[in-house]
Amino acid sequence: MRKLNTVLLIACISSIFAPTAQAQSISVSIVPTKASLLVTAQQEFTATVANDVVNSGVTWTVVAASGTLCTGTACGAVSATSTASGAPTTYEAPSAVPTGGAILVTATSVTDPTKSASATVTITSGVNNAGLNGDYAFTFTGVNTSGSFAFAGVGRFTADGAGNVTKGEVDVNASQYPGPVVVQESLTGTYAIGADNRGVMNWDIPAGGSSGGTQRFAKITFALMADGSAVLSVFDTLGGRTELASGTMEKADTTVNSVAKITGDYAFGVAGVDHSNNRVAFAGRLTADGAGNFSNVAADINASGSNSSAIVTLATYSISDSSTGRGSINMTALLGVVPTSFNFVFYVVNSGKIFAMETHPYTVSAPLLNGVLLQQQTPAGGFSNASLNGGMVIYLTGRSVCGSATGPAPNALAGLFTADGKGAFTRTYDQNCGGTSNSISDQPGIYSVVGNGRTCITTPTTDTVAYVVNSNQAFILGTDSSVLFGFGEPQAAGPLSNSSVMGTYAGFNSTMATFGAGTFSGEFTADGAGPTGNITGTEDISNLSGPNSGVAFNATYSLSASPTNGRGTMSVTSPSGSRAILYVVSGSKFVVVSLSDPNPGALIFQH
Repeated sequence: MRKLNTVLLIACISSIFAPTAQAQSISVSIVPTKASLLVTAQQEFTATVANDVVNSGVTWTVVAASGTLCTGTACGAVSATSTASGAPTTYEAPSAVPTGGAILVTATSVTDPTKSASATVTITSGVNNAGLNGDYAFTFTGVNTSGSFAFAGVGRFTADGAGNVTKGEVDVNASQYPGPVVVQESLTGTYAIGADNRGVMNWDIPAGGSSGGTQRFAKITFALMADGSAVLSVFDTLGGRTELASGTMEKADTTVNSVAKITGDYAFGVAGVDHSNNRVAFAGRLTADGAGNFSNVAADINASGSNSSAIVTLATYSISDSSTGRGSINMTALLGVVPTSFNFVFYVVNSGKIFAMETHPYTVSAPLLNGVLLQQQTPAGGFSNASLNGGMVIYLTGRSVCGSATGPAPNALAGLFTADGKGAFTRTYDQNCGGTSNSISDQPGIYSVVGNGRTCITTPTTDTVAYVVNSNQAFILGTDSSVLFGFGEPQAAGPLSNSSVMGTYAGFNSTMATFGAGTFSGEFTADGAGPTGNITGTEDISNLSGPNSGVAFNATYSLSASPTNGRGTMSVTSPSGSRAILYVVSGSKFVVVSLSDPNPGALIFQH
């Protein structure tokens, strides 16, 4: 009995002191351990607690680093002050650089508060703010990461070159509740551009025109291009939802903000989803008379593989505000035998380019569409087969159930369409559907271009419709259930090799076609070296897990003029390893499609 009591006593003592021994072995790690952010930029941090049997997670604090003077929100703030082990929080830098410029983001174990880990964040102000100066029109398309709705937006603002956004206006629409609906709301904001021409922008949009303001679509990262325009990505957590988007902001010519300046032939292409989040795309052409009327309309629509030529019975346009370039397009069309109305809000970029978005609310059975009108350069006598003659780089995105998968995934394609000017062509392309890649070389086909630019393209496996904008330039609309949609651009003449990709480029994800895709913007430098070139850069990434700023990018590439001019391979080593194919449009632009990303997109890189 004495021996048994001794055993029980030892067991009791062990159980009493076990938690203490466990707590002493706890450790905390944090990723990343350092970051450099512009004012108001965001960075996701994740802490992992080892040996915590009760799994109590961590608490998060933000304090000044040694030599820095700030307290409270002047040091920045985190979105969640406590998280489970392995769950992220998002730090947002303050609106002004604190004296000293460095802060600490610290994760502390709840079980053992003596154990913690910290990351150092260096905060800088905009040194290239003058690069964004003047009037801009913008467009973006996005998704809610929970998969419940898609959304789109168009608008305009004025940047003062000193970090302030004024005279802004935005329209936003969504495919389903609770997606955002914003109608002609004013906006103001701030921005900062770093030394590498990556920038951040915050919009303040009053809720329903009320005083005060709620920041919606407020967290924008962008990469500046040489002409002062920019590519952008959006990360917003309005109402506990995470919304991602990508788009462009382009220099706007306010002298053409009148009905009379919108005249001549235009081709258009818009894409999005219907009220059930099924993929839809709509492309066509029309003639503006400068008095508010469209004529000679031809159009095609693909709604999840259901294709129709649209017989337009009425089409008008107007500009409601000459100071902002905001206007509307109203179109009534027969799709088969069903009359359908399309109502678009638009903002003028210039006389040859207009950003447009469907405005029907999600209570109406109409698709949410977003895209652009481009002025056609119609030759004397109209377009013909000779309008496609030579190389045209194509890039398309869609949404499809890929392989043995049960749900839809992004479907991205890039390639080279080479036409003979007489109705015959070959097509080489690389496609990634949900992580399953496919490459086709020299696929033959025939095409037929009529005078208004509408083009029928046929291969042994696919039928495609296109609307020509200019020589070797067109909107492209697939007829399959994936609803592949995108654009074709004329490839530069001559053999294209590694030296054709050289210099600095702004890059972004052109279109978000499905809910799983992420978005990015960044600045990249290619060295043009041969036989293997190098691309380095810094990108700001937003995806399902949150935003990550200042992520290093490294890749190698190899291009050849034969057998497919300007097609090359790319091997990405960071931020993660992947394989990709690139197609060169010209020395100032190339297109990339990943072969291994399960959520691919058409990635655009441009001077």
